[in-house]
Order: sequence, then C-alpha cells, then structure tokens
Amino acid sequence: MDNEPCPCPFATAVSDRIADRAKKGFEKYGVTCAREDLNLRDWLTHLQEELMDAAVYIERAKYEIWRENDE
Repeated sequence: MDNEPCPCPFATAVSDRIADRAKKGFEKYGVTCAREDLNLRDWLTHLQEELMDAAVYIERAKYEIWRENDE
C-alpha cells in the first residue's frame, strides 16, 4: 500500500470514519475485528444484526422524507 493521498475526498471521508469507528469500538468493547473468539456463524450474526439496524434507519429516513413532503 502506498502513501499517496487518495484523490477522492468522499473515499477519504469514509476511510476516516471507519478508522474513527474502530477506535470507538475498541474503547467501548476492548476488542477489534482481529479477535479470534468468534466463529463464522457469530460473525454472520453480528452482520445480520447490523443490517437489521440499517433497515430500521432507512425506514426512519424514508418516514422523514414522507413527512417533509406531506407538509
């Protein structure tokens, strides 16, 4: 991996947010995704839970758009 700056500010913003989230997760839980105590089923369950949360956030955002358009 080179040390050239990324030419895309959006990719850089995403990368920075991922790094920040990893730091906060470590501070909160004391582990990283490099942990070895979970099996594939556990990782897939974590992913499934995150995606279900994402679906709720999408539904809420859609509600906000609907409500704004209805006013």
